[in-house]
Amino acid sequence: MTLPPSKKQSPWVRLLLAAAVLAGSVGCDQATKYVAMGQLRGTPPQSYLGDTFRFVYAENPGAFLGLGGALPGTVQFWAFVVAVGVFLFFALGYLVFNVRLTRVQTAALALLVGGGLSNWVDRLVNDGRVVDFMNLGIGSLRTGIFNVADLAIMAGAGLFALTSRKPTAASPPEPGNAAT
Repeated sequence: MTLPPSKKQSPWVRLLLAAAVLAGSVGCDQATKYVAMGQLRGTPPQSYLGDTFRFVYAENPGAFLGLGGALPGTVQFWAFVVAVGVFLFFALGYLVFNVRLTRVQTAALALLVGGGLSNWVDRLVNDGRVVDFMNLGIGSLRTGIFNVADLAIMAGAGLFALTSRKPTAASPPEPGNAAT
């Protein structure tokens, strides 16, 4: 499914849209992490909707689903603080300076960068760890523990992928209809 291309947007509209989505995603994530630290740290998991949704406090030293959490501290620092910081810097530059992005792509990329930026800030102020506090599942089939920034990253990546697909080429003309 490809979405129709939107009209070329003014640089100011693109920047305002990107700034609003970035601020919203970082702000919502940091606010919910603040509440989670105050209300969930040191408490047992809280279950809702027949244990489909849980609030459970965790601090993740690794990446997605804790990958790399057992690496030595220096390696974690270089991978999750330095390398991710460099990636976010270039992704933010791409977001700001790429005039060919549609509004939907701008919002999608801003969600992705905003979520990454918020988790990166966590690592800077929380000794290399990211605060996570939500978990979904049915029975023993459960997600990892995640946060609002992770939701923004996944939504942004999915939306950007959907809107970045090139349209498929029209089927070639039938042999009898080809011009000679």
